[in-house]
Amino acid sequence: MPIRYERLAGTTTNAARLGRVHTPHGSFDTPAFMPVATAGAMKGLTPAQVRSTNSQIILNNAFHLMLRPGHERVRGFGGSHRFMRWDGPILTDSGGYQAFSMSDINALDEDGVTFRSFVDGSKVRLGPEESMAVQNALGADIIMAFDDCPPARAQLDEATYRRRVEEANARTVRWLDRCIQAHARPTEQGLFGIVQGGTLHDLRQASVRDVTSRDLPGFAIGGVAVGEGTAAIHDTVRFTAPLLPVDRPRYLMGVGYERDIVAAVEAGVDMFDCVLPTRNGRNANVFTRAGQLRLRNACHAEDHRPIEPGCGCEACAGGFSRGYLRHLFMAGEMLGPTLASLHNIHHFQTLMMEIRQAIAQDAWNAFLARWPCLAATDQAETDHD
Repeated sequence: MPIRYERLAGTTTNAARLGRVHTPHGSFDTPAFMPVATAGAMKGLTPAQVRSTNSQIILNNAFHLMLRPGHERVRGFGGSHRFMRWDGPILTDSGGYQAFSMSDINALDEDGVTFRSFVDGSKVRLGPEESMAVQNALGADIIMAFDDCPPARAQLDEATYRRRVEEANARTVRWLDRCIQAHARPTEQGLFGIVQGGTLHDLRQASVRDVTSRDLPGFAIGGVAVGEGTAAIHDTVRFTAPLLPVDRPRYLMGVGYERDIVAAVEAGVDMFDCVLPTRNGRNANVFTRAGQLRLRNACHAEDHRPIEPGCGCEACAGGFSRGYLRHLFMAGEMLGPTLASLHNIHHFQTLMMEIRQAIAQDAWNAFLARWPCLAATDQAETDHD
């Protein structure tokens, strides 16, 4: 297998695990947070700047790159690594979630989804075979199976929700087998299967049984970053993660806030992605250990402090004040989103580094005490690109 998971340590407090994932483009430490370079770029940041945040692996969005500039064009440039000048590991999602959630769907059937391109309005077809062709062309180290992701529980009545989740479970397995068959680069790219099941424990367990019966290098928990509340997310992850193979990396898709990441790590999850750091950074919202700051607020106009004293990111260590950053956003200067995004990614990577240290030292409670934001109750629901 092109992807190999190495478990290094655990804690006596919970199921958190320290590990390392080996890929064709190098290794990354787990638990790991993957910043999202949606269209082959971390908006406003160079690869060197992303590296400066201690990011080891990033995520590309197959849906966006398929539509623009086109996966075959990216292949012509040598794949995503060479195209965007990132020499570390890359994961691509299958494109299915965006096809379902971001487009006007014309048809969902056994072969996939037909939708309108947000680029030019043309009709596009995406199914298991097409998703594999796109991801094979992009050349990421880790690629995701094309799955059927049901909506949040609150969107349907209970009987309809159960039927929809059962349908999604069955279709996800059928599509997984087609992805395995269509995967043209199995010795170069690791294909991860995705577990569905909604928030229903019996259907989660059934999906785990079916998906993990395929011998794949890793597995993901899908279908939680779809509008479910925090309690439902934590309950679903705590139930599902221990059911996944112990010798393969476990990836929780589209999550999220610090408290959601930490709760999932406690359950034994290894990998995370979310657009929060850069999306919030572009909108003048920055993360600190104590909670979020909104830099456009007038209270920061005369504030000489950095975003977070002691932070090693370019914004804080470089001496840029909250007052200056507020000025940049109020003036529409591009440097504002760049510095805020750098800080936010660095913030999440610092969280992951301290998580790994806490596992290695078996000092979980001391770690929690250093992050007051983990007890916050005023955060919005988990975001997904």
